Amino acid sequence: MGKCKKQRKRFDEINVIPFIDIMLVLLVMVLTTATFINQGVIPIELPTAKAAKKEDIKKEITVYVNAKGELFIGKQKVNLKELEAKLSTISKEQPVVLRSDKESKFQDFVSVMDILKRLKHEQLYIITKE
Repeated sequence: MGKCKKQRKRFDEINVIPFIDIMLVLLVMVLTTATFINQGVIPIELPTAKAAKKEDIKKEITVYVNAKGELFIGKQKVNLKELEAKLSTISKEQPVVLRSDKESKFQDFVSVMDILKRLKHEQLYIITKE
């Protein structure tokens, strides 16, 4: 009978494929988390709409109405008079984005809409969830 020699394989190199897989998973998790954090500045829960449509909006002014009925332009808290004063200084063609919490009073929403109508703003976007 012939002699059977077993050859042993030496492990001189490190297999980096599992390490790359783990790093890619971590990268996906970080990017996903960063997307959720970046979505809104003021914590509000958006109402849902079946006919929601995403549009390209450039250099918009964002008005927030939270569940307590507080108004914000960007991160700055304002009242109705201050909101009207700030919106009167911007161009009529500049888009205004309204993010109103679904738990906020309808009167707060109507008050903001009334100001925009009085100032003859035509570019209004109301943000909802699909």
